[in-house]
Amino acid sequence: MKASARVVVEHRRGRSRCTTLVSAPPLSFRATDEALHLVGTAAGPVGGDDLSLEVTVAAGASLTVRSVAAQLVLPAPSPAPSTLRTTVEVGPGATLRWRPEPTVLVRGADHRLTTTVALAADADLVWRDEVVQGRHAEAGGSLLHRFRVERDGVPLLCTELALGPAWPTAAGPAGTGAAGVVTSLLLVGAPARAALAHDGGAGGSSDSHTRWASFPLSSDAVLVSAVGADLDTTRAVRPEHCPWE
Repeated sequence: MKASARVVVEHRRGRSRCTTLVSAPPLSFRATDEALHLVGTAAGPVGGDDLSLEVTVAAGASLTVRSVAAQLVLPAPSPAPSTLRTTVEVGPGATLRWRPEPTVLVRGADHRLTTTVALAADADLVWRDEVVQGRHAEAGGSLLHRFRVERDGVPLLCTELALGPAWPTAAGPAGTGAAGVVTSLLLVGAPARAALAHDGGAGGSSDSHTRWASFPLSSDAVLVSAVGADLDTTRAVRPEHCPWE
């Protein structure tokens, strides 16, 4: 399947309005007063799918993106990966809160993600990404996620996440270990300033079930990464004032 979706939010008449909303299964969106929700109108991504998503938050506008349920990434009958390219632009004085439910890698799935975010110098961002290896009592699939964030045209974060059988070295002690859940939270602008004011600079902790670390990227940008046995415990180990939920 080949599908694309496009979202444009603009600030008009004192409020943020979705002026463009083009969806195609499985990338279907429904707008509510509180957020734009990704709705599962078809199974997927499925191996072989070629998907693309464009999101623009224009100057002064605000957008929250959520989903109604976790997204299941499924294998194909033939060994073909699924791909999703997400391109995001957040304009001057604009705010984006990207907070969907987790991505679940079903056994045998092979998923390739490329995410590019371009921020204006004074844009605010909350970007949450959660990946779960497999359904209940199931081995997980594979994922390669390349994530790039630029701020005012200058790279702020360039990172890559590899998981699953297709990338066996990523499960070593310097990687995710035996963790079933990998999460990250990127805060830029006002959300980062609030978190850093309470929690300070770099930090981290680990126990037999979870590991997390906080990485200040600038005076008003911070990345929090965590790996753990399950979603609840992984979310619970975040720094106290980071808005994980």
